[in-house]
Amino acid sequence: MVTLIQTVYQFLWGDLITLPLPGGAGISFSLLVLLLIPTGIYFTLRTRFLSLRLFKDMLRITLERKDGETTALSACQTLVVSTATRVGMGNLVGVVAAISAGGAGAVFWMWVTALLGSTTAFIEATLAQLYKEEDPLYGGYRGGPAYYMHKFFQKNKKQTRWFPLSVLFAISGLICWCGISQVISNSVASSFENAFNIPPLYSTIVLVILGAVIVLRKNATVKALDAIVPVMAGLYLLITVGVILLNIGQIPAVLERIFSEAFGLRQAVAGGIGAVIMNGVKRGLFSNEAGSGSAPCAAATAKTDHPAKVGLVQALGVFIDTIVICSCTAFLMLLAPDEITGSLAGMDLLQAAMGYHLGRFGVIFIAVILWLFSFSTFLGILYYARSNVSYLFGDSWAAQTAYKVLALVMLFIGGLAAYTIVWDLGDVGVGLMTIFNLIALYPMAGEALASLKDYEEKRAKGVL
Repeated sequence: MVTLIQTVYQFLWGDLITLPLPGGAGISFSLLVLLLIPTGIYFTLRTRFLSLRLFKDMLRITLERKDGETTALSACQTLVVSTATRVGMGNLVGVVAAISAGGAGAVFWMWVTALLGSTTAFIEATLAQLYKEEDPLYGGYRGGPAYYMHKFFQKNKKQTRWFPLSVLFAISGLICWCGISQVISNSVASSFENAFNIPPLYSTIVLVILGAVIVLRKNATVKALDAIVPVMAGLYLLITVGVILLNIGQIPAVLERIFSEAFGLRQAVAGGIGAVIMNGVKRGLFSNEAGSGSAPCAAATAKTDHPAKVGLVQALGVFIDTIVICSCTAFLMLLAPDEITGSLAGMDLLQAAMGYHLGRFGVIFIAVILWLFSFSTFLGILYYARSNVSYLFGDSWAAQTAYKVLALVMLFIGGLAAYTIVWDLGDVGVGLMTIFNLIALYPMAGEALASLKDYEEKRAKGVL
């Protein structure tokens, strides 16, 4: 089993093909990169650069107020849920790892990937809205890839209880989110041990108890995320933007370094341009989740007067995750002297950079913010899991509760020890989700594009 998981992991995320470059080196592509980047380019062209053209609409829709219904979510609340899962450990350590391996130029390619991925996020979220259904268990609505695949591919055919592609997606999602639960608790336990010398057992117990209190209650998850996500994102932006403003004189030099290393002759001749590009691209793909089919599970729960509105809000979520949050982390690192960060990696590197800027407070701040990022991710993935559990097992409180308990158990185990194979299993899960989701997105994209056209026509007439 371990060999099988590692083999599938390498197939999905390992170097599948390598293109030669000047200097004797090359640029390697994984299967997921080969699938997601062309998809992002295709949808960007089909939507006529939606992420730039309709950015004002994204902001306006996000600020729209929810109507009086209590069970369905607003488009903004689905953004909060999806942001909770997108903004996690990857926005901290993942960005640091990308820059450490690919240099400052990786940041530019991270930005490019986000702009492309936002259009993919629009397509899948709009489809989730178009094919949503009422949720008899939690109230409001439910849906996501498992549901829109099932309904689309069984149009004008004899209806069956399950559709194979939907089943594969739903199972992959549940596997992925259990694996992520372990990564979350292990990261939190490690950071608190480093910052406060708290034994992993104690921090893990507290994390599991808090998680259980929220996720085992019927509709407490969204309320908790409504409180946590704005606070954690606001605090992180406040502190990091403050650091950037204090070093505003160095920003032009940092930007010059990012752009020069993104296209730099020195990197190309040295054979490093491949690492620059691919580390930025992979960081962007891992972080924004566009195309994986996870965020549509939240997008389907929104009540809105037009499906494309929810798609636009989810496209904005990719922007917030990568262009804003990941960039703040990148600037924190690049503004610190190389002699401070040069020999470090991962969380140690980030805490050293923040320690340089803000002293001991910076080290503690990173530990606390990682806790908030990670805990909100756990709550968010269990919210996503609702629709997949319902698709596989029907309207069963027993099945819903059993999966939550399993995730809590994985959360506890992960805080005590790092099991690499389980982390790989999480990556395998998200990789398989992406493949199954993309199989559906191409034939179904026309419906999302038609919804976008209808939205723009109605907006031009002043109807929306």
